Amino acid sequence: MEFVKCLGRPEEFYNLLRFQMGGRRKVIPKMDQDSLSSSLKTCYKYLNQTSRSFAAVIEALDGEMRHAVCIFYLVLRALDTLEDDMTISVEKKVPLLHNFHSYLYEPDWRYMESKEKDRQVLEDFPTYCHYVAGLVGIGLSRLFSASELEDPLVGEDIECANSMGLFLQKTNIIRDYLEDQREGREFWPQEVWSKYVKKLGDFAKPQNIDSAVQCLNELITNALHHIPHVITYLSRLRNQSVFNFCAIPQVMAIATLAACYNNQQVFKGIVKIRKGQAVTLMMDATNMPAVKAIIYQYMEEIYHRIPSSDPSSGKTRQIISTIRTQNLPNCQLISRSHYSPIYLSFVMLLAALSWQYLSTLSQVTEDYVQTGEH
Repeated sequence: MEFVKCLGRPEEFYNLLRFQMGGRRKVIPKMDQDSLSSSLKTCYKYLNQTSRSFAAVIEALDGEMRHAVCIFYLVLRALDTLEDDMTISVEKKVPLLHNFHSYLYEPDWRYMESKEKDRQVLEDFPTYCHYVAGLVGIGLSRLFSASELEDPLVGEDIECANSMGLFLQKTNIIRDYLEDQREGREFWPQEVWSKYVKKLGDFAKPQNIDSAVQCLNELITNALHHIPHVITYLSRLRNQSVFNFCAIPQVMAIATLAACYNNQQVFKGIVKIRKGQAVTLMMDATNMPAVKAIIYQYMEEIYHRIPSSDPSSGKTRQIISTIRTQNLPNCQLISRSHYSPIYLSFVMLLAALSWQYLSTLSQVTEDYVQTGEH
C-alpha cells in the first residue's frame, strides 16, 4: 500500500524500495542484542515499548553512548510521566519530583496511585517546553561532549541545545492538537489561542476554522524561530552517529510543520508525513549540505503558502528570510533524480512487483520443501 501511495513521487518510491531492501541498515545499523547484559536488554525492551522512532536512532549511536542515551531517555520519560499526571495533587507531586533521583536506586519502587486523567491545561508554555524538552537537549549535548565524540562547545552552548529540544516539542504540540483535545489535554499556549477564541476546544468547531488556522500559523511561525539555532548546532557535530541521531528528528519536525502550515486538517484529523517521505528524509539527512537542502525545500514550501490575509504573514516571511541567510543552497537534494517521473515510476513499479513475486515464490518454495520433509 505504501508503494502505491508513492507512485506519483518517484524519489520516495525509489527510497522506500531501497529502504525495504536493506538501505535501512546503512542509516540505522542493527544493534547486537546478544552481547547485551540482561539489564540492558530490559532497558531496550522498555525503550522500544515507549518510543519506536527514538529507539531506532538511539540504537544507532556508537558504542557506550547508545547505552547512556537509552537510560537517560527512559529516566526522563518516567519523570515526565509523573510530572504530567494531573491526578496527583501538587502537595504529593512536588516531593515525588524532588526525590525522584533516589527512587532510581530502589528496584521495587512503583507509583500505583494514578487515576483517570483530569483535564490538563498548560499555563506556562515556554517554561514547560524548556523543562520537558530543552533540558533533554542540554543533557544530551553534555553527554556528547563528555564522551569526547563532540567538541566541548556542543555541550557549552546551552541556547542552541535548548532550541534543539524546544523545536521538537513545539512541533509535537502543534501537530497533536486534536488528539490532545480528545484525551483531555491542552498544551497550546493560552496567551496565543485566547486572541482567537474563548476556549481552546472551540477550534474544533467548523464555524471557527478560519481563526483556528490563523492561530496554527502563529504557533508554527514561533517554532520556526528555533531553526537558526538548529542549523548552528548540527553544523558543529563531527561524529556520524551523533549527527544522524540529532538531524533525523529535526528534519522530520520541519517536514511535519510544513505539512501542518495553513492546514485545516490539523483540527479535523491526523496530519503526518508520508512513509516514503519519512524514509527519504532518513536516508538523505546524513550530512550538513543535505540537511540544509531539506530545510530550504520546506521553508520554500511554507513561504509559497503564506496567505496574504494571515495576521502572522509578515512575521512568517521575516523568519524564513532569516533562515535563508544561513547559507541554505538554492537547489534540490543531490539525491534527487533527473529522470522522467513517468519513466521512474514505471521502473520502480516493475521492481516492486518483481520483488513481491520473488518473495512469494521463495515462500511457496519453502512451504513446498517443508511439506516434502513431512
